[in-house]
Amino acid sequence: MKLSAPIYDLKRKARLLSREAKIPLHAALDRIAAAEGFSSWGLLAAKAAAAAPAGKLFARLVPGDLILVAARPGHGKTLMSLELAVEAMKAGNRGVFFSLEYTKSDVLERFRAIGVDLAHFDGLFEFDSSDLISADYVIAALQSAPRGTLVVIDYLQLLDQRRENPDLMAQIRKLRAFARERGLILVFISQVHRSYDPSTKPCPDIGDVRLPNPLDLSLFNKTCFLNNGEIRYQAAS
Repeated sequence: MKLSAPIYDLKRKARLLSREAKIPLHAALDRIAAAEGFSSWGLLAAKAAAAAPAGKLFARLVPGDLILVAARPGHGKTLMSLELAVEAMKAGNRGVFFSLEYTKSDVLERFRAIGVDLAHFDGLFEFDSSDLISADYVIAALQSAPRGTLVVIDYLQLLDQRRENPDLMAQIRKLRAFARERGLILVFISQVHRSYDPSTKPCPDIGDVRLPNPLDLSLFNKTCFLNNGEIRYQAAS
């Protein structure tokens, strides 16, 4: 059964329905699923997951990778990153989510939205929303992380927010060296500049990444850009 819209669009409709009807998000998701011909959101999400790009993208990642996942707000960059963490956990690896943007309840709600029950992963997922998140903080927190751990940092530009932190270039270089030394996969969620115009090209690219301060984007060896259901993946040559 083909969905009437991309899953991120259906999730957006569910969030709107939840607010307008004053019902829990899970109930709104189930209503949207019913309209699509599914008895529950979990079944709809399972169908979408079967064709989801996260599994294909994860298969291309190797320990030591730094991947940039970028999009405009509401176009699925956080969900893609969480889905990559799920793929890592399915493979028996840890998934760690550092966020200066979301609370733990926000992240758990997004897991529910993609039909994921973290209880199935036996403690493999870890969430950290400290105000002190920086390269040094992440490295200290991951000293015992086993090879293959997938780490999401939400989001790139916020690492540059505190004046006492090193500049963004220095932080990314340090994290890159650490990831390669320890065999970790680091996923950086990134903003796209407001000047990006989807009418001129279907997906943003490396030139559309919003950078308040200088950063050599070649430090990322893989990129994933999203817009309106379109996904563009690229590995450095």
